[in-house]
Amino acid sequence: MYAIETSTANIPNKEQILAEIRGVRAFWYYMMIDFFGNGPLVTSFTDLNLPSTTQRKDIYAFVMSELNDIKDKVRSDVSAASYGKITKGAVYTLLAKMYLNALVWNPQGGPKWQECANACDVVMGLKYSLESNFKTNFQVNNEVSKEFILAAIYSKSSGGNNIAQQTLHYLDYQALGIKLAGWNGISAQPDFYKSFDPEDKRLKWSFLTGPMINPVTGKVIMTAHGRELIHFVDIIKKYSIDASGWGQVEQEDGARCSKWDFEPGLAIAAQENDYGIFRLADVYLMKAEALVRMNKDNAIATDLVNTIRKRAFDSASKLFSSVTLTDVYNERRFELAWEGMGRQDQIRFGTFLDEIPDWKPAKTNTNLLIFPLPQSVMAANPNLTQNPGY
Repeated sequence: MYAIETSTANIPNKEQILAEIRGVRAFWYYMMIDFFGNGPLVTSFTDLNLPSTTQRKDIYAFVMSELNDIKDKVRSDVSAASYGKITKGAVYTLLAKMYLNALVWNPQGGPKWQECANACDVVMGLKYSLESNFKTNFQVNNEVSKEFILAAIYSKSSGGNNIAQQTLHYLDYQALGIKLAGWNGISAQPDFYKSFDPEDKRLKWSFLTGPMINPVTGKVIMTAHGRELIHFVDIIKKYSIDASGWGQVEQEDGARCSKWDFEPGLAIAAQENDYGIFRLADVYLMKAEALVRMNKDNAIATDLVNTIRKRAFDSASKLFSSVTLTDVYNERRFELAWEGMGRQDQIRFGTFLDEIPDWKPAKTNTNLLIFPLPQSVMAANPNLTQNPGY
């Protein structure tokens, strides 16, 4: 950015390029506001002093200033040429996120529900559209999705989506027609999985459960422990349970993530599936939430939520006649499962510190709503102040 700003060369679209770079910087500060609250705010390339800690409200103000300044300077097209780039749609979606979480991140400034709805309207007025097929957003070559507003572009050659490696059991590959052995990692919390309506097609579209069948033998695969490889939804602590309640479970327990399709024959961790950082369904639900919180235009909010539910259910009986805030909260959880929005939503709705039965008790210490600054960061910069409670 500094090189472009100080260059004497004639740089075509210089203002737009600088705006896009500032948009990327604003996005990462948005992430820092969400995860860490407070942190170093650096805006000068030539200032070589180690930065001190900037408070969350001041970083919030900086990000808002940046987004409002660049929102009409970035490109506005929705095309293959703008895919994966900071565009008008991405900036206004990021503005909507900032407004949506204003009471958490900048409570002194008050609620910004109407501003959130207005930003969503701008995005919805651009040439994005909900995909009729939900899975188009998660297929191997999902860059064709008309629903993506900002995407992280993955490829086998330059670093890929590695969700398959993170979530699959060591032997799942035998049943799935791939060659990649997983780490036997992330699984869904049982209560979350069970909160879905059994008729919600997003259950099958997002989670891998049940017996893993060897296509050669037609039998259930056996684990190294001599157990059938069946992904039960429940994750039951059985062994070496310590005083805090933590213990070991059967390695095959837990619903795994299958939201992003596994490419047949996949042999390396780098999947081609892009990751939709922001997609239009999220914008629909943000506007619906803002309207419900303002107690206005419930018919519009209901229609926005129902538009999303229509592709998840076959029966019109599953549509809402009038949405509540709880309905919107749950719909966000169902629609955006595995997509990295859950923690932010739970904090905004006041459920993040709630009990998770059999896993954690309810908490009252609000310092847990943000993460500690990493020790490596603290060691590298003594001018920083650790977040309270850590």
